[in-house]
Amino acid sequence: MEPFIMDNQSYFSIKNWMNQFPGLVAGITTKNGGNSTGFFENLNMGFHVGDLHESVCSNRDKLANLLHFPLKHWVGAEQTHDTLIKKVMKTDRGNGADSYENAFKGTDGFYTNKEGILLTLCYADCVPLFFVSPNYRMIGAAHAGWKGTVNEIARKMIEKWAEEGIPADQIFVTIGPSICEKCYIVNDYVINFVENTLVDVEKKPYNLINEGQYELDLRKLNKMILLKAGVPEKNIQTSQLCSSCHQSEFFSHRRDHGKTGRMLSYIGWKETSE
Repeated sequence: MEPFIMDNQSYFSIKNWMNQFPGLVAGITTKNGGNSTGFFENLNMGFHVGDLHESVCSNRDKLANLLHFPLKHWVGAEQTHDTLIKKVMKTDRGNGADSYENAFKGTDGFYTNKEGILLTLCYADCVPLFFVSPNYRMIGAAHAGWKGTVNEIARKMIEKWAEEGIPADQIFVTIGPSICEKCYIVNDYVINFVENTLVDVEKKPYNLINEGQYELDLRKLNKMILLKAGVPEKNIQTSQLCSSCHQSEFFSHRRDHGKTGRMLSYIGWKETSE
């Protein structure tokens, strides 16, 4: 069953999680219902892609109002396709919320067990990973393009949580809307990294389609890494929405030849006083 349900033209929510875990807000934005123009039409959430700063701020304000989660409580990252994951405290709130300059540098993942913090990351084909451990009140988010995926940012999140005393079987993961394997053709260079990540795995998450050309299923690869890290299969759900195929809903770096906006993934616990 598709975990992402469109609640509004501007975002999809992870509905089953939000129903199961009261106070949780989690989902991803669409490209619709914002104030950006040109390539960024309409709801571009990325500061770093050349859109007008005030348009991005206006789009973020809109989402903050829709989610009832103040912009000054968001955190955002520079995102360099690496695997640095930061634990976020309440004193970090606001960094990367209304400006790229004060976003967390070289960071592609966040986690926190504090209420009133919205963890946000930007996407236009890469895989958004959402993590929750309701018994420990821990939430997390990671940005997994092919580099982050093969360098196992998913496993690194599970290891960070292990250091917090959270066993892998207590972690639930949602793999979000991203480019599907039919739209994601890669070369031998990328596949060599995939092979190194999956040394002892028989069933591969890619198909050879032409000499030196492969369809790569990044979502399946992330799932395999999570299973290897000890997350039970029943705790993992995967979106079938493709950022490239679903042109009316999503920005896609590949489809739009790099001239495009960014969706925003978000996850946070509402403050119980709200």
